Amino acid sequence: MLVAHFVAATIAPLLIRRWGRNAFVALALVPGAATVWALLHAPAIARGDALSSSVVWAPQFSLRLGLYMDALGLVMTLIAAGVGALILVYCARYFEDSEPGLGRFAGVFVAFAAAMLGLVLADDLIQLFVYWELTTVFSYLLIGHSTEQKESRRAAMTALTVTTAGGLTMFVGMIMLGETAGTYVVSEIVADPPPAGAALNVALVLIMVGAMSKSALFPFSLWLPAAMRAPTPVSGYLHAAAMVKAGVYLVARLTPAFHDAAVWQSMALVFGVLTMLLGGWRALRQFDLKLLLAYGTVSQLGFLVALFGAGTRAAALAGIAMLVAHSLFKAALFLVVGVIDHATGTRDLRDLSGLRNAAPAVFWTALAALVSMAGLPPAIGFAAKELAFGAFTDGGAADTAVLLGLVAGSALTVAYSIRFLWGAFGVKENVPATAVHAPGPLFLAPAVLLSGLGLAAGPFSGAINPLLTVYADTVPPAPGAATTYLVLWHGFEFPLLLSALCLGLGYVLFLLRGQVVRLGLRFALVDPDRVYRRMLAALESIALQLTGGTQRGSLPVYLGTILVAMVVVCGWPIISGRLWELPAPPVRVWDTPVQLIPAVIIILTCLFVLFVRRRLFAVVLVGMTGYGCAVLFFLQGAPDLALTQFLVETVSIVVFVLVLRRLPARFSTPALRGRRLWNVVIGVATGALVASMTYFALAGRQDESVSPGFADAAREVGGDNIIAVLLVDVRAWDTMGEISVLGAAAAGVASLMFVRRKAQPRGGPHGLRPRSVTAPHAPPGGAGQIDLGGLRAAPRELHVRPAPSRAWLTGADALPTERRSVIFEVVSRFLFPVVMVISVYLLLTGHSAVGGGFAGGIVAGLALIVRYLAGGRFELYATAWVQPGALIGAGLALATGVALAGPLIGGDILSGGSLDLHVPLMGDLHLTTSLVFDTGVYLLVIGLVLDILRSLGARIDEQIERDAVHAAEAARRGVEAPTEEVTP
Repeated sequence: MLVAHFVAATIAPLLIRRWGRNAFVALALVPGAATVWALLHAPAIARGDALSSSVVWAPQFSLRLGLYMDALGLVMTLIAAGVGALILVYCARYFEDSEPGLGRFAGVFVAFAAAMLGLVLADDLIQLFVYWELTTVFSYLLIGHSTEQKESRRAAMTALTVTTAGGLTMFVGMIMLGETAGTYVVSEIVADPPPAGAALNVALVLIMVGAMSKSALFPFSLWLPAAMRAPTPVSGYLHAAAMVKAGVYLVARLTPAFHDAAVWQSMALVFGVLTMLLGGWRALRQFDLKLLLAYGTVSQLGFLVALFGAGTRAAALAGIAMLVAHSLFKAALFLVVGVIDHATGTRDLRDLSGLRNAAPAVFWTALAALVSMAGLPPAIGFAAKELAFGAFTDGGAADTAVLLGLVAGSALTVAYSIRFLWGAFGVKENVPATAVHAPGPLFLAPAVLLSGLGLAAGPFSGAINPLLTVYADTVPPAPGAATTYLVLWHGFEFPLLLSALCLGLGYVLFLLRGQVVRLGLRFALVDPDRVYRRMLAALESIALQLTGGTQRGSLPVYLGTILVAMVVVCGWPIISGRLWELPAPPVRVWDTPVQLIPAVIIILTCLFVLFVRRRLFAVVLVGMTGYGCAVLFFLQGAPDLALTQFLVETVSIVVFVLVLRRLPARFSTPALRGRRLWNVVIGVATGALVASMTYFALAGRQDESVSPGFADAAREVGGDNIIAVLLVDVRAWDTMGEISVLGAAAAGVASLMFVRRKAQPRGGPHGLRPRSVTAPHAPPGGAGQIDLGGLRAAPRELHVRPAPSRAWLTGADALPTERRSVIFEVVSRFLFPVVMVISVYLLLTGHSAVGGGFAGGIVAGLALIVRYLAGGRFELYATAWVQPGALIGAGLALATGVALAGPLIGGDILSGGSLDLHVPLMGDLHLTTSLVFDTGVYLLVIGLVLDILRSLGARIDEQIERDAVHAAEAARRGVEAPTEEVTP
């Protein structure tokens, strides 16, 4: 079911593009099939059976991917899938084919249905949280569907902020609950709850906060009315049947285990009853029919949480019955509001008059749903409300207080139900009859079916009682309480008297609606939305003040703070613990005296960096420290590390030099003597700390080193280079993470440099994919160049077909003469293919000798760097016309494909394989999946270097040329030309 939903969500935009809004009917088949599947299992579930399926995820942490469906899960599945299918059919007539973003809406809607199904069927706390957050993200996209409207975006952000904050709070509680119980499997926690204690109470409080935020209980109620900016199908599904039920479901799921936990029970009852009263009161003040239903939904959600959290069998049975009733009547009413809005063009009850006669089908549909919402017979809402009243009639003072709150809330429910019926369909004085466009049968059918089911479920409540009783029996009855059942008629008992009292009080409140509205406005001292806005404004102000006080924009200050904190935090345990008194092996000053040479060079260059004023000199000195480390690696017998260090250091120096072209030659502020001494102290202390930590860690080793086994591991996979085997076999997961970070870094560099780029045709940067930069009719300024006030600039239009040229590098023709070097161009032309062959050789020999995909990619990148330095940016475009993103994406895809190929051949992810071939004239060839993985790394590294060259090289070249042209034009006008600053 879940896979089918996500597949349907993926292809939904394509179906919308092909079939228009009618594609919603086809998409409804997926949740419709899930509904039928669930109904087929209903008889077995009603007998007490349960469906479960699980796959071991992390057994050492008792984590698994599990699905579990009992009576509660079945009811929620029917609600999420059944109501979702009907609302998708409703969408086929609610929207027009010209609706912006309709394909995206359809895909997100079906994906939300999948996430909701996963949430109610998840049998693992971590898995449940993942689906919980997916519903949050998808609801954000659905609420903010009308992206062009500011209020829509604000409502989506409010819902996202509130529910995410509650979800993260709940996640902490879930971790605490899982650790306390010793398992994260929900069914096991419910079957064998952990013992009571402070940790368990804290976990339950945090989980209840998350449930309250999701189900819009006070004080988190503000996001639900704001979300009414969403299209009506979203309100009918997310805010009546699905998303807001997630918190209610979580309370219902955990109550059988923690029904006797005082903190769980008290929070559910207090906040549930309070929310029911506040939501019902605010519903009476609304003039928008949709907002009236929204506040009514808030009120009913409080009712449901109070029932499920009460911790008794009678309340649990009433809760699950009211859960079904609320989903039917509230979804139907939201759909009716959408029909009214389409038919009349308004939802304001002050502008509606006479719809009872103008739209009788809509009237009777709404009436059937309102009967259930108000708790009148013969609807299921009446039977559920009778059970709810009966669950609190035989208790003590606390139950009596809860009962009074439920009666008052039910009276408010009756009042706003009558207000909805009168406001939408009544004939009002001084209000002209509303013009109505009759809705089509498919448009009205989902609402008719939902309201009809709610009305018919009352007389047939005995048929669904066995299923609902299965869940209720998981909660123990209250002491001395009689066993209750869901039936339409309970006889002339006290709950019936309370229902009559609710009806009378509700009718009186409706008659006094004018006074109620004025009284509500007078005593509405707290506006939740205003409080929320002020809280966000205060948080933003505090963040700005804190950021301004701590983030001063000085990298030396940041680095110095980090290093000082590290020295203090890590150095104190070493000193106080007197680690130096422990027996330790002797220290070798060197393995060979030759090591002193690079060591002395590194120390001297580090000291010189503190005194130089020129940026380029400092970069060269820092590079020398890197080369010195590479020499030490080589002398220690690690040629792979030495080669990689040499290559990376060379590329780093080139990148620095490219950026330095847009920075002043000297540092902006001189380094004071006191600051230099302070930097020396920090550096020496940090170095001493790291050396000490390394020494003590090695000295404290008690087990044998794992390194002797590396040689055998390398031979097992057919490799002789231990370093390469470690990278692409032993710790391939780390390599996957590293290349992903490289891809993200490349995207960040490109976005920073090209953020102001205008849309260009596809091809190379700025839509160029040249093979030659020589124009067939060159102007007098030079071949292929344009004379701009004495300055030579590259032509804007480059010809694809090569023109006659005697240049060694065709792109160099676009360079000014003073920037060209014939020797450099000739050497670059000859060296480029040789270096590329060497890079491929390093790639292929990585498993058996020095090399690897990373080293080979860096060497190929250096070849591109040489080509760029010799011929300029147009030569770079001509040499590597492939987009850097394509290379990076191809490398990631290739590496990921190799990783996922393991399970396809019966192994694990990233498991290796090999193939031995005999090639004539070449001999035996040993191919491994590691080589393919390394090829992905090779392509990604080339793409990264190419991205850096195009961003920090070609992009800055363009800015320099542009500034030069502006300067020439300004010189002619006698004004100062602005320059474009680049922040590295």
